[in-house]
Amino acid sequence: MAFFFKYSLNSFIFMNSLGEIIAAKPGKTPIQLLHEYGTKANLNPTYEFEKAEGQVHMPIFTYKVTIGDITATGEGPSKKVAKQRAAEAALHILKGSSNICISVPDHLIPEPFDQAQNQANPIGSLQELAIQKGWRLPEYSLAQETGPPHKREFTMTCRIETFVETGVGTSKKLAKRNAAEKLLEKFHSLSGDSFTTSLGNEQSHNLRCTWDTLRNSNGEKIMLLKRSSLSIPNTDYVQLLGEIADEQSFNTTYLNIEELSVNGQFQCLAELSTNPITVCHGTGISWGNAHNDAAHNALQYLKIMAGRK
Repeated sequence: MAFFFKYSLNSFIFMNSLGEIIAAKPGKTPIQLLHEYGTKANLNPTYEFEKAEGQVHMPIFTYKVTIGDITATGEGPSKKVAKQRAAEAALHILKGSSNICISVPDHLIPEPFDQAQNQANPIGSLQELAIQKGWRLPEYSLAQETGPPHKREFTMTCRIETFVETGVGTSKKLAKRNAAEKLLEKFHSLSGDSFTTSLGNEQSHNLRCTWDTLRNSNGEKIMLLKRSSLSIPNTDYVQLLGEIADEQSFNTTYLNIEELSVNGQFQCLAELSTNPITVCHGTGISWGNAHNDAAHNALQYLKIMAGRK
């Protein structure tokens, strides 16, 4: 790529001042040096994140910087390093020499990714994975809060695209962390082909069932739900929810939560692939009872949403 400049006396002075800045401040980072040069030249460097590539364990990020008529890019194992290297490349162009003595500080370069690092910050690792894959960022929501004030227990759900996991902890932060860790473990257990196939199958589910379509539906099952009290003993709510799901073209998935509730009961989540996604909690003396309770709660929610005008 060629760069052409129209030099004036002022630009010549600025080029010299850049050399003076670099020589006088060897401990400065490329971003700091470029900022100082921009201040003197009345030019404001602008940075733009371009892309993330590579594997989960070895990502490569790319940043672009523009200052005046100059545009340069940089790559690195983290966004910070990529941004610094973009600034370094811009300084090379401005100085007109590839021999310019600037380097990215060592403390900005992360250690190689390994399983221990992944476990140390699963929330951050999951977010970086989403960026690399071009997905929406992970979404976290509180599914349940139980226990006495001195011994609270939180259940958080973590969703990334159509994958969902739950985490339980004594704080929301810990529950969120556990949910993210479970999702990472799920992704790492899948090979490239099976991961793509799994994601493709999940995304093929019909997500067109919205609250508007439920309100305007004349389907037999949804009309019965609107009139039902949902209070008849020994009702198979799992079956009833399944029938409505078939009629309204959405899927229902039950996610068992490994940890028992503070009351010693089994617990699960019922996830409905409506748009937006619906997640309801359920408990019981067995997994079956927990599923039925979650289905009951989901039906109550659907009834409210379908009946709104």
